[in-house]
Amino acid sequence: MSADAFGHAIDPTVGYARGAFLDSSAAEVRRLRHAQRIAAEVVAARGVDSIGIFTGNARTFPLTAEDLDLAEEWVGPGRFAERLHAVAVDHLGGRSGDAVAVVNRTSAGIVAAMVALSGGRPVVSIVPTRDRSHASVIRGCALARVRLLEIDQPGEIAVSMRNVRPALAVVTTVTSTLARLEDGVTRAAVRSAHEVGAKVLMDEAYGARLRPVLHGGAKSLELGADAAITNTDKGGLSGPRGGVIAGSEAVVLPVLAKASELGIEARAPIALGALRSLEAFDPRILQQEVEDGRAVANALVERLGAETVVRSDLGPSLGEDVVARLVHARADGSALTLVPCEITAAVGMVLLREHGVLTVNSHGQPGGRVSIRLKPTAGAVARVGGPAELAGALDAALSTVADRGGDPAWVAATLFGPEGS
Repeated sequence: MSADAFGHAIDPTVGYARGAFLDSSAAEVRRLRHAQRIAAEVVAARGVDSIGIFTGNARTFPLTAEDLDLAEEWVGPGRFAERLHAVAVDHLGGRSGDAVAVVNRTSAGIVAAMVALSGGRPVVSIVPTRDRSHASVIRGCALARVRLLEIDQPGEIAVSMRNVRPALAVVTTVTSTLARLEDGVTRAAVRSAHEVGAKVLMDEAYGARLRPVLHGGAKSLELGADAAITNTDKGGLSGPRGGVIAGSEAVVLPVLAKASELGIEARAPIALGALRSLEAFDPRILQQEVEDGRAVANALVERLGAETVVRSDLGPSLGEDVVARLVHARADGSALTLVPCEITAAVGMVLLREHGVLTVNSHGQPGGRVSIRLKPTAGAVARVGGPAELAGALDAALSTVADRGGDPAWVAATLFGPEGS
């Protein structure tokens, strides 16, 4: 697809149209830095409990004072390596002989894998139907200067593998929109890749926990892949932000080596934090996030209508095109020239500043999805006053952007701060 529903040209790397304000990754970083300032101001004025995190990523730092000795950089990693290995292998369903590594984020591990394992040959990315690969897969292939073939139809996997004969296949079982591959499709994809000599990396950022806990699926490496990588800050985990990869030493060690060359491996405090996050995983926390997300979805449906809301395992979402249409309908003829990603970003900034609702639309990384997704972390719904209050906050933010979005100075100040206007 080369254009969105409004005719704006889509940037193929990120999957959405860029506009006059959010025209680059650098602009998105400016927006993120301003959002961080706003969050600090909200906390200073109203207290730390005034912000609810609805990104699906908790990102706390679970180390205690007693952990600080282990977090020392030279001797510390060797002291907790055996425990980290055991916990990570168990979490991802591996075997005792598997290798384990920690990188500073899952995206870093995926980029390192593209560069380390592609060997100048194509990479095949397998995703759920009508979804897309994470931007790190696309960017990693660009850095490796190899062709990327994305497949979202199960019936095309085997033939494409034989035709393309990739060096590496990436299987994303659960995407950031929480679309999901059935385990049978994943097993078949792994077999097809192995038949043509390809290595298989599973992007299990969410899938490592959502599939087994919520859908009775197998653990990641039980599906036959050579390695799997997962986040340490989403799907019931506390944080810190990081990525844990486990699997065959022939895959994991080259990825760690490349990550180290690029400076994106995890240092001792993050690796120890990843261990503590995995150790503390409790499926009941994930189940509570599911219940909270369902309550938020129900409130949004009541407020905005069922046709606007997409339900997922962890909460509701509104597509960026849907949000843009809602805002345009309320704009009362004003000249709104914003592209959908700018509209959802402005909505996210208003939600944060006025209501303490922190979303990926204010705090997401460059290239992240730009739909409005409300994935509540533990306690987030209560912090913003409950599901009905949250739905009302989103409704009000949509109206604010509709009323003010035709003013370029307001948009610039909202996205970037006073210096942006």
